[in-house]
Amino acid sequence: MKISIVTVAYNSEKGIGKTIESVLNQTYRDIEYLIIDGKSSDGTVEAAERYRAAMAGKGIDYRIFSEPDGGIYDAMNKGVRLASGDIIGLLNSEDTYEPDTLQTVAETFEKTDCELMFADIRIVKPDGSSFVKKARFRNFQTSRDWNHPTTFVRAQIMKNNPFLNLGIHDDYGFYLRMRRQNRRIVTVDKVLASFQMGGASNRKDLKAAVKRIKDRYRYCYRINGYSRWYLAECVAIEAAKMILG
Repeated sequence: MKISIVTVAYNSEKGIGKTIESVLNQTYRDIEYLIIDGKSSDGTVEAAERYRAAMAGKGIDYRIFSEPDGGIYDAMNKGVRLASGDIIGLLNSEDTYEPDTLQTVAETFEKTDCELMFADIRIVKPDGSSFVKKARFRNFQTSRDWNHPTTFVRAQIMKNNPFLNLGIHDDYGFYLRMRRQNRRIVTVDKVLASFQMGGASNRKDLKAAVKRIKDRYRYCYRINGYSRWYLAECVAIEAAKMILG
């Protein structure tokens, strides 16, 4: 099966190279890779262009788009619309895959006939230390069980359910919609990606934390029919970020 990877970037000149290299170095070969750039003012596009020959050499369909967009989820929707693969994964700039990630993805979809899968992830802190965040599927839902960079979805499902572009956690909101639709979801007990902390979802700022709480509660839980008690989960997540990092 053909797997489409979408990387959304904006002024990511310093970090996009390692992301691209992690896709270039996959053991699996039937890959389409789309870079969706938001009209960066630095050298992001030039950095991405430097990999064009290497991608061609490995038979990877590599496409770069650079134009203004309406934010990260608008850009992701654009990438999903342009993707032609059977399966779609979203890998943000500075995050990376393990070399056998896409091989594992292809095997998982073939063996389980799932519609969505996600796996363990390595969280890398700004000081270079890291820890593994496990993938779990259970009745009590919490974002601590779900990992965006290791999530892969059948293409037609993603195309039919675009991101709502309502808040900073719209990717998690999409996952909750998939649960509500009773999609066939499986988890893989294996690290498939590394996530670099330090983005907007991890910023230690009280005003930003309050906004994240409101976004998660309104546009993830309540919009998908979850109990008002989930406000406590939203507060707990942000408190843990502020205390533990």
